[in-house]
Amino acid sequence: MPRSEHDVLVVGGGVAGLTLALHAADNRRVTLVRPASDDQSASRWAQGGIAAVLSPQDDFDAHVADTLMAGAGLCDEHAVRFTVEQGPGAIEWLLSLGVPFTRDPDPASTYPYHLTREGGHGARRIIHAEDATGRAVLDTLMTNALAHPAITIRDDLSAIGLLADAQGQCRGARCLNERGEPIELLAADTILATGGASGIYRHTTSPNPASGEGMLMAAELGAELSNLEFQQFHPTCLYDPEGGPFLISEAVRGEGGHLLNEHGERFMPALDTRAELAPRDIVARAIDAEMQRTGAPHVWLDIRHLGEAAIHRHFPTIHAHCLGRGIDITQQPIPVVPAAHYSCGGVATDLDGATTVPRLYAIGEAACTGLHGANRMASNSLLECLVFARSCAARLAQLPPPLTAPIAQWQPGNRQVDLEQVRRWRRAMRGIMSHRVAIVRLDDGLETAASELRALSAQVEKAVNEAAPSAPLASLWHALRLARLTVTAARTRRESRGLHFNPDCPHPAAHSQPSRLHITDLE
Repeated sequence: MPRSEHDVLVVGGGVAGLTLALHAADNRRVTLVRPASDDQSASRWAQGGIAAVLSPQDDFDAHVADTLMAGAGLCDEHAVRFTVEQGPGAIEWLLSLGVPFTRDPDPASTYPYHLTREGGHGARRIIHAEDATGRAVLDTLMTNALAHPAITIRDDLSAIGLLADAQGQCRGARCLNERGEPIELLAADTILATGGASGIYRHTTSPNPASGEGMLMAAELGAELSNLEFQQFHPTCLYDPEGGPFLISEAVRGEGGHLLNEHGERFMPALDTRAELAPRDIVARAIDAEMQRTGAPHVWLDIRHLGEAAIHRHFPTIHAHCLGRGIDITQQPIPVVPAAHYSCGGVATDLDGATTVPRLYAIGEAACTGLHGANRMASNSLLECLVFARSCAARLAQLPPPLTAPIAQWQPGNRQVDLEQVRRWRRAMRGIMSHRVAIVRLDDGLETAASELRALSAQVEKAVNEAAPSAPLASLWHALRLARLTVTAARTRRESRGLHFNPDCPHPAAHSQPSRLHITDLE
């Protein structure tokens, strides 16, 4: 099997991966494996913006307090404060690269860029590029990465596993090229920036969501996983059974949007004093309950009262997209439903992105840093990508070369895989997770999900052991085992906390700890 030598290997090319590459390339040579599908990753679809303390009227303690409140008692306060305090510097770096953040038109404003407010935040601290922040940041980072002489971008490879040596160190990744041929990229240090696990659910806010592949690849090497049960469902995804997924940003509610039931009545003020600006888990459960109560397939998000000028100014992308689907949001409310959006759990790391496996790092949504706890607060995600990519790069600059040790050879099967069968298996997995392990989970449903996923896993494992290498099959095998570990985490945490809500145990426990899982916890 072909092998090539690399210094720093980054798997994943969203905001986290590109930020890491640009910083690490100041001291080391970087190879970034970024399939073409990363152009449609979660980073690109991040609309709202980046939370950071930028206004003179805001302060670090307030941002920390809001984040801890949203995290429902499971945040690592040290990680929260570290992230918040590094935020302004990360934004200044993006501005230096030329990210076109939206300026504040008010000449009396105390900060030159417009700051919006989103659910859970007690102040306006979300800097944004109109309503397409992820796209603006990603395009700027990619332009800079392509121009950097120490960065090599491989968009012709897909990573399907990680390499370990006899010392237990991660030494790179096993990939497939565009013809499905295996190639091994040996590396001194490997960084996973592979995204979250929303793709294990049927309905998501991204057209090409990650399915926990990187998390499971890390677990195969012995890395610890944490808080997998905390899957965030964005309250407002456009309801369009005939079209692809499209997120309606939190900022729409932040600017004054109202949620209405099928009778045109607001229902949030009666449930929470923060109404539509309550944290996402509360709003998502409220929408889910309202849909179940009325039998309606969706609720409505209404911003007509903001006026056409404000809608065009703040939400041009959302307006144009909805108009393309036959919905004029200046004249009619938007049909919305909750959808899988963000994984608060992932590969357990320290503040430099280091995992429990030597020379293996994880950043962005693939990681569990302790920032989000049991529920991520809006727009803290891109902040986390930036801050931990920068801290990880600083650590990489100080590392000595790894000790050399033998790396085992891989002997894959040779049978051709039935891709239609792979698609059927994936649909079955997503159906199980969406039906039994979504916004509301019941004890019996989790037990049934564990049994059904175990049976499905037995079928897929047989194909994996016999089949020739295949990116779709490898992705499914990673996703399926990640789904099973998610169910294990949800069954272990019976208390309802943050994003994990179980009516069979509706109250949070007096004392609670982050969950910890390993690949050996698969039943």
